[in-house]
Amino acid sequence: QVHEIQSHMGRLETADKQSVHLVENEIQASIDQIFSRLERLEILSSKEPPNKRQNAKLRVDQLKYDVQHLQTALRNFQHRRYAREQQERQREELLSRTFTTNGTQKKILDIANMLGLSNTVMRLIEKRAFQDKFFMIGGMLLTCAVMYLVVQYLT
Repeated sequence: QVHEIQSHMGRLETADKQSVHLVENEIQASIDQIFSRLERLEILSSKEPPNKRQNAKLRVDQLKYDVQHLQTALRNFQHRRYAREQQERQREELLSRTFTTNGTQKKILDIANMLGLSNTVMRLIEKRAFQDKFFMIGGMLLTCAVMYLVVQYLT
């Protein structure tokens, strides 16, 4: 059954989105069944004769370790699948949004009109923002020139 689960794990990687849940449930049911059988095996191994008991317990413990490893692998796969589905949902949500600055500017103008600001005041604000951009670029260029001259003077 452990080898069967391992082959199902390989099938899980190639399964399509609809059947992946069925395969996961099938694997989980097999793992649960193995755990219940291992508990019975553990009880039976303690009833073995003393010379065979150590070997039987060792084999049962090895099987437990293998099944726990498969359980962890299944959980990791489910976590990766969930994260991938969440990323796809977020990507679709972002792609469905419309990012337009004109629409935003229209909304700002509508809000300003509702607040009672006239079109001339709005144009003055836009003109001021345009002028501020040139002052900022000029200040950046002047700062770079001063830094260049300081470096030339000091070296």
